[in-house]
Amino acid sequence: MKLVILDRDGTINSDSDDFVKSPEEWLPLPGALEAIARLNHGGWHVVIASNQSGLGRGLFDVATLNAIHAKMHKMLAAMGGRIDAVFYCPHSPEESCVCRKPLPGLFEQIGLRFGAALKGVPACGDSVRDAIAGAAAGCEPHLVLSGKSSAYAAGGQPEGLPPGTRMHADLAAFAAFLLERATPAPAAAPLEPLLPVSPTPPLVPLPPSPSPA
Repeated sequence: MKLVILDRDGTINSDSDDFVKSPEEWLPLPGALEAIARLNHGGWHVVIASNQSGLGRGLFDVATLNAIHAKMHKMLAAMGGRIDAVFYCPHSPEESCVCRKPLPGLFEQIGLRFGAALKGVPACGDSVRDAIAGAAAGCEPHLVLSGKSSAYAAGGQPEGLPPGTRMHADLAAFAAFLLERATPAPAAAPLEPLLPVSPTPPLVPLPPSPSPA
């Protein structure tokens, strides 16, 4: 199973310091939905792992979160794509749960639900804590330079990234990387058969020259 795990806010849609609290506030980033659809068409199953502490803070309820995700699914379906499942942590930072990133609890839940080993599974988000959580679960960490990491789009990288984290301009660039990596290199053209070489004929001794009269 080709599984890829994505963060939501700042990776797929615009993030906000005031939280995304309604379907109207959920706005996809340019090219993000198309990128997910391309991954789907390439055989990838896409799952979201997202901190949604707005629930624990009382900023919105589960019904509103479901409405936000219904909008996301509808817009993505119009692009020919889909998200298999959305896993989210509803807790505030003060609740000391095990599922809030940078802890790997959400990723472990995904592995159990899909019966998949997470070693090497690509995981992509816009923050260091996304990369840390993915790496802690055995995933291959990727960072997009949007959302919380948009300040590094011109160069540099945030501190604290796990070793081996790959960085991409946005979700479209990340999807292109995965699809290109999964595409086998074209086979080399077969060599034309060599023409058979005729054996060199044996040398025939010349007759002796006649003696002069």
